[in-house]
Amino acid sequence: MLKFVFIINNKNMQIKNLSKYSNAEKIVLAEQLWDSISKNDLEISDEVKRELDIRIQNLEEGKTELYSWEEVKAHLKSLR
Repeated sequence: MLKFVFIINNKNMQIKNLSKYSNAEKIVLAEQLWDSISKNDLEISDEVKRELDIRIQNLEEGKTELYSWEEVKAHLKSLR
């Protein structure tokens, strides 16, 4: 299994020569980083939690419009 080594210098993490890795290897790195984060370690403020609860409630009650990615891209292009 491919493993990446992080150089930690004054709390700045750097990956040496990232450009030498293939896209597939970079994806493995991203997966390893994501998997290393515990959901319990994430800090979410009470304000953000309340907002998320409101959004979930609105979604469940059908008060939220949903858009496909294609619709979002088309809308953004129309703003240019």
